[in-house]
Amino acid sequence: MADAPDTEAVFRAEYGRAVSVLTRFLGDIDLAEEAVQDAFATAVRTWPEAGVPPSPAGWIITTARNRAVDRLRRESTRDARHAEAALLHAPDAPPEEGPVRDDRLRLIFTCCHPALAPQSRVALTLRLLGGLSTARIARAFLVPEPTLAQRLVRAKAKIRDAGIPYRVPRDADLPDRLGGVLAVIYLIFNEGYTGDPALCTEAVRLGRLLAELMPDEPEAVGLLALMLLIEGRRPARLDAGGTLVPLPEQNRARWDRELIAEGQDLVRRLLRRGRPGPYQIQAAINAVHSDAPTAAATDWGQILRLYDQLMALAPTPVVALNRAVAVAEVEGPARALGLVDALDLTRYHVLHAVRADLLRRLGRFEEATGEYGKAAEHAESAAERAWLDRRRRELEHRAT
Repeated sequence: MADAPDTEAVFRAEYGRAVSVLTRFLGDIDLAEEAVQDAFATAVRTWPEAGVPPSPAGWIITTARNRAVDRLRRESTRDARHAEAALLHAPDAPPEEGPVRDDRLRLIFTCCHPALAPQSRVALTLRLLGGLSTARIARAFLVPEPTLAQRLVRAKAKIRDAGIPYRVPRDADLPDRLGGVLAVIYLIFNEGYTGDPALCTEAVRLGRLLAELMPDEPEAVGLLALMLLIEGRRPARLDAGGTLVPLPEQNRARWDRELIAEGQDLVRRLLRRGRPGPYQIQAAINAVHSDAPTAAATDWGQILRLYDQLMALAPTPVVALNRAVAVAEVEGPARALGLVDALDLTRYHVLHAVRADLLRRLGRFEEATGEYGKAAEHAESAAERAWLDRRRRELEHRAT
């Protein structure tokens, strides 16, 4: 037994895998999730005294399977007895078949069944794969928590009532589910980038699997390139005190040049295909940032043109906000401020941070101070809040 129990770390690293494996055993997502949650609750009670097992993931999966067997034994239906028998005789590592040879990736494809609403697919997969709380997923969707909770309930009910099976999709079904799968993986990555690096690692791993599975789908490769280019900047994203360092202020010598080079190479290959999509364009934008030796040397004109293309394909408020940042560099902060003020993203902390920076550049320090305060209020990570609070304090002196 290990000496330092850390069930939270094991939960972050293994929840998705455990739910995926148990779902394959049980064929029932709800039962699998409940069994895994019971197993982690048992770990919280027993590990502080007994210590962490040598194989925490194996312990969780075995315990969850035992919990599922106990529950099925209490059921009286024939299907429950059959499921119990299957569990009791299932090997610890059953063979995988079909085009998708990874339990977690297969769970994503299952949750992205076309019978489910697109937003429900993403929310359900984030809940099952990442073990994210309803509140965290709601923040990612920029919707109230009760709204998100209802989506999860409806999605699970749809799976149950429609008899949607947990199974490997056929090759012909993969392209139709690609959009939802890409969205899920990118949301997992974004959630990790602002909080838990392990989620970023998992998202990149899944992105690689997906690109290998569907090499002729440029958007799958584009998402992988995008994540690699962003992840390559992670070493410079925080200072020694854990405070956010914005991209223009980062020490580029600290970037992971191997990841960035891989991402840039993928972007070049995609450009030769001539089939642009939203993830490919976002990857190209990040490639332009990574090409610049200094922030001052950034080709903002090219970035703005890429955002114009992105707006034509994916005209969302968040894309419009990011485009406004490029407009500020090319046409000035006054022009960009008008664009930002037209957006309805009041719950999104990045909008307030962008607006604060534009107001600061225009010399409107008192207004900028208030916007930094709003941004800090809505920010999800401690690193972002620390940076926003520091900017607010700096401007308070100039505003008086």
